Amino acid sequence: MENGGGNLEAQIELLLNVEKQMRQAGDVAGIRKAVTDILLLCFEAGAWNTLNEQIVLISKRRGQLKQAVQAMVQQAMQYIDQTPDVDTKIELIKTLNNISAGKIYVEIERARLIKKLAKIKEEQGQIAEAADLMQEVAVETFGAMAKTEKIAFILEQVRLCLDRQDYVRAQILSRKISTRVFEVDPSKEKKKKEGDGIVEEAPADIPSLLELKRIYYQLMIRYYSHSNDYLEICRCYKSIYEIPSIKEDPAEWIPVLRKICWYLVLSPHDPMQSSLLNSTLEDKNLSEISHFRSLLKQLVTMEVIQWTALWNTFKDEFENEKKMLGGSLGEKAAEDLRLRVIEHNILVVSKYYSRITLQRLADLLCLTFQETEKHLSEMVVSKALVAKIDRPIGVVSFQTAKDSNDILNLWSTNLEKLLDLVEKSCHQIHKETMVHKAALKV
Repeated sequence: MENGGGNLEAQIELLLNVEKQMRQAGDVAGIRKAVTDILLLCFEAGAWNTLNEQIVLISKRRGQLKQAVQAMVQQAMQYIDQTPDVDTKIELIKTLNNISAGKIYVEIERARLIKKLAKIKEEQGQIAEAADLMQEVAVETFGAMAKTEKIAFILEQVRLCLDRQDYVRAQILSRKISTRVFEVDPSKEKKKKEGDGIVEEAPADIPSLLELKRIYYQLMIRYYSHSNDYLEICRCYKSIYEIPSIKEDPAEWIPVLRKICWYLVLSPHDPMQSSLLNSTLEDKNLSEISHFRSLLKQLVTMEVIQWTALWNTFKDEFENEKKMLGGSLGEKAAEDLRLRVIEHNILVVSKYYSRITLQRLADLLCLTFQETEKHLSEMVVSKALVAKIDRPIGVVSFQTAKDSNDILNLWSTNLEKLLDLVEKSCHQIHKETMVHKAALKV
């Protein structure tokens, strides 16, 4: 007993007798009042150890009503932020966590308690312990928890996994959130839930759905940055760019649009990248950052890009990204940018040439003979290009290898065309002969 003395003990004993009578009588309102009064007495007296003891004692009483346990947990949670020190706070959270474990009617309260405890652990620098605590709770199965609170909880789990560099678990947890949930109109969703008394209201500190969407994609950018998946990073920035609050403020959307442009340029050439590239070029806002429009235009134009000229033009912009939203483009970004320019140039050459010498190709790409062969081979292996290198004579052939069926079909088509021409010619000869004979008779 910290401050109350015998008087506090006597008052608690009296209220415990009242609680027993109410429990035996099945009076829900009476028992709720009795247990909350006991907790209030301990709190006002500053007797935190007694408070913990009484919580455990009341929860273990024979035939205890679930409404009493629920009221007690909810009441005690209000005292957590008013504890005198961190150790007392942790002790109270652990006590509440222990009595709510395995009880479905206080699962939401338990999730909130674990979140508070994880935050304390994180502040103490124990990231791994905080992440392990959060992973114990599967909020996606909680039917009574508000949707926004569920999403916020899972995002916190993902963030802690990323902080401890557990990228595999971060990906598994992130898949629990469907991106379609962010497209729902919040106003319609609220109206739908007004008549549903089962789903609880989300606490005031939970962000809105659109803010959660932004947090989700920022965490996904962190995840994809680990593996330098530029196209997925670009798609994440594209989703952030589509948020109405971002699009309305130029100070917000200009840095995001810059990142979209850079990551599009850094992404390997494929149909998805090409589609995103063309849709970005059609964006009217791109006129506000015209030099990025010219950068994207160079990629869609089938002309060879001079690497040195491009780098001299955009080097300062590339370096400035470190000071802007999202920070640096990555450690390998400059190297990957040069690689994308080389790949673009090889694709351009393959459009205009069916056969070319390796030396001439190396001259066009401004690379050495060995580098040209290396980059060309990598593109063929990744199936970005169809090519064959005849090394003894040093010639590259960009012609597609034809299947035997295709060759036979081509021959068949050619024969049909030839026979059609023969038939037409015979018809014309016959016609002319008939006309000539008719003219002689006259």
